Amino acid sequence: MSLIKNILLLALTVIVSHSAGIIGSLFTVSAIPSWYAFLEKPFFAPPNWVFAPAWLLLYTLMGVALFLIIRATDSLVSKRKGIFFFAVQLVLNALWSIAFFGLQSPLYGLIVISVLLLLIGVTTYYFFRVSKVAGWLMVPYIAWVSFATLLNASIFLINS
Repeated sequence: MSLIKNILLLALTVIVSHSAGIIGSLFTVSAIPSWYAFLEKPFFAPPNWVFAPAWLLLYTLMGVALFLIIRATDSLVSKRKGIFFFAVQLVLNALWSIAFFGLQSPLYGLIVISVLLLLIGVTTYYFFRVSKVAGWLMVPYIAWVSFATLLNASIFLINS
């Protein structure tokens, strides 16, 4: 693949990854100073300013991982499965913001994020089978969503 095609593909995969965040932000931005601000949160809840840079980094890492998988020439079955599960988990990533912030439901958010976490694990499994680097690029995402799942569950329990 030529350098220009690689750069364009990389840009596209990063943009695709960030699209979940862009969609999610449509439901998140207005809810943070209103509904979310009045929820009781656990002691370990980070300040609101942490979320944007964390997600910016995570979506970028995810996009680079997807780029590496698309460019891979071996493990075609795992490659196809990895791309499929990546797409499904990306949709669930955006749906979490809709469920939690848009519907203002920590319960629906918890349901979505639990399935999301499972699918991130499946995606990462297939990414590792195709590219160790791509697999490792997904690990911070799994770690963050694991933390977010705990945070979501805690918010649900505290506010129920």
